[in-house]
Amino acid sequence: MNAALKISSRTFAALKVRNFRLYFIGQLISVSGTWMQSVAQGWLVLQLTGSSVDLGIAVALQYLPILLAGSYGGLVADRHEKRRILYFTQIAAGLLALLLGVLVTTNHVRPMTVYVIAFGLGLVNLFDVPARQAFVQEMVGRDLIANAVSLNSVLMNAGRVIGPGIAAAFIALIGTAGSFYVNAVSYLAVLVALAMMRRADFVPMRTVTRERGQLRLGLRYVWNTPQLRNVIAAVAVVGTFAFNFTVTLPLLARTTFHERTAAHYGILMGAMGIGAIIGGLFIAHRSRPTPKLLAVLALGFGGFMTLVALAPSITLAELAMVPTGAFSIAFLSSANATLQLNSSEQMRGRVMSLYATAFLGTTPIGAPLIGLIVAGANPRIGILVGATLTFLTGTMLVVQLRHRGGELALSTA
Repeated sequence: MNAALKISSRTFAALKVRNFRLYFIGQLISVSGTWMQSVAQGWLVLQLTGSSVDLGIAVALQYLPILLAGSYGGLVADRHEKRRILYFTQIAAGLLALLLGVLVTTNHVRPMTVYVIAFGLGLVNLFDVPARQAFVQEMVGRDLIANAVSLNSVLMNAGRVIGPGIAAAFIALIGTAGSFYVNAVSYLAVLVALAMMRRADFVPMRTVTRERGQLRLGLRYVWNTPQLRNVIAAVAVVGTFAFNFTVTLPLLARTTFHERTAAHYGILMGAMGIGAIIGGLFIAHRSRPTPKLLAVLALGFGGFMTLVALAPSITLAELAMVPTGAFSIAFLSSANATLQLNSSEQMRGRVMSLYATAFLGTTPIGAPLIGLIVAGANPRIGILVGATLTFLTGTMLVVQLRHRGGELALSTA
């Protein structure tokens, strides 16, 4: 019993901090709504167009602003109070979700309106993602940052478990609009959590004053710090080609396994979420990430994605999504914590914006590309391409570790 309590205490250490606990609860509710919208939006695009390319475009537009101006969003986070930024981004995201729900209800939704709203949400995320990432250390301090980042990944994927299942039921019973309305309301939970936080409990963080050349300075800082540069390069490869599940999974369910409802798509996403919770808790229990662990996680992620691509039935694909989710989120959590632990607080917003660019900002490249591959071949090939490149990334990390005596290095040449 004592051993179990000790493990639990270590795994959930950051939740002892009141401000982070409030943030965790608010985000859990909001993220569930976000995943409901993600599932409903993908299904809506397929209903409107039936095209994998159009689905890829809708997903890509949501992340295009981060690709084009991700460093600027990080600079804003470095210059201003993170909590204030989050107030604005949560309100804006909620209004966009409400607008999409109204358009669907009134039968005014068109593919172009979905694209515009997706791009608008991308603008919100341009500022929200780096502020949210950098805000974690302000809540818990440096000693708990790795644990908090992993628990944050757990809550993101707890939402992945809860949201898709509810969304599938909503789509079957009342259509896609219900998911958008629920997501709009869910942002209130984050606003309430932010309002209830005690300012005196925050760890003081320095902000930077406005000066010329701060974007270039951030890029130069990352480039000249190999441990940061190489982790971001690895995340960029995996983010571009592997994390396109909102494109590949609905098509796998609809075209490969001939499922005509959103139920199995929701199960696929939910299975990945269950695995991601397991992976996040594993990383939360560890005190610090290591380069060797990052390489092993990339190999595992690529390997289990391959099983998903080759699964002969949708049931086996759903089962394979559990370890796929575990390795994928463990990989991202380790990369995220590595960057936060090895960057200065004045640069953290810009460093995390580059992480967001590598992970999310590459979606405008990867999503349409995978959509084209699926259109020309099939969903299995689209997933297999991501799996192969992820496995190769892990292999390169292992090779570089051996050649450099344990130093993490990933050549992008």
